[in-house]
Amino acid sequence: MNDRLKTIVDLEKYPIQNLRSQKIKELITKCKNDLDQFSCSTIPNFILPQSLEVMNEELKNKIDKVYMSNKSINSYLYSKDDPSLPKNHPKRIFMKRDNGYLNSDLFEKNSEMKFLYEQEELLKFISACLGVSPIYRWADPLACHAYNVMKPEGVLPWHFDSCEFTLSLMIQKPEKGGIFEYCPFIREPGNENFDEVKKVLDGDRTRVRQLKLQPGDLQIFKGRFTLHRVTKIEGSKPRYLCIPAYVLDPWRVNTPEHSEAIYGKVLPIHIERNKPRSDGLTD
Repeated sequence: MNDRLKTIVDLEKYPIQNLRSQKIKELITKCKNDLDQFSCSTIPNFILPQSLEVMNEELKNKIDKVYMSNKSINSYLYSKDDPSLPKNHPKRIFMKRDNGYLNSDLFEKNSEMKFLYEQEELLKFISACLGVSPIYRWADPLACHAYNVMKPEGVLPWHFDSCEFTLSLMIQKPEKGGIFEYCPFIREPGNENFDEVKKVLDGDRTRVRQLKLQPGDLQIFKGRFTLHRVTKIEGSKPRYLCIPAYVLDPWRVNTPEHSEAIYGKVLPIHIERNKPRSDGLTD
């Protein structure tokens, strides 16, 4: 284990470098049960306070390079309408988005977050919590471990993730608002379940759950199958989050349209690897 890891993760409370330890076995069981039932599990105070300060600084030092996206999008992260579908189809319901990313390719080589993402100890721990092996770090050079920025009045509407599994590391909490809401397993491979998605988009909150993350918390999330959003940021303090991602297919990246809309540019890899998804779901 690299000694730097113990300056980032609270290894005394969460010894992820030793998956055979009783503490970690119990934590893995809890996380897997949460993920199987609710698509989401949270580990409080996973990141040490001094590391949070470092992550905050690396983001603030490059805040002028954050790509802010304020396009209206649908739940599948597309901004283009499809008139061939019925007018009330979920793919034709567009919502305001005001949210930004510091893309992964802008991180320094010695970045705190980049280092953490690249550690085998974290990957193996997350894989155990999911009960899925192997999983891979995302090959997308813009999105694999991007910092998410939501400024005051910012909002992230209902959507599905492109990758199967994401982590959320809360770096800075807003004064008010910025609450994570999600509808566990509303779709599954081969079944978009448009009727249930439409209900949520129309305001039905029967399936909606809330999670109020605190700085240092780690959230493990199955975001490809779970509709989710972040409510409007209130007050003067931005919301900062890092979203490292893991996938089942080590080759796949974002589609060109998705990359352009969310990360502000398209790289050759997005064009070269733009193939239909094997799970049959809209990306």
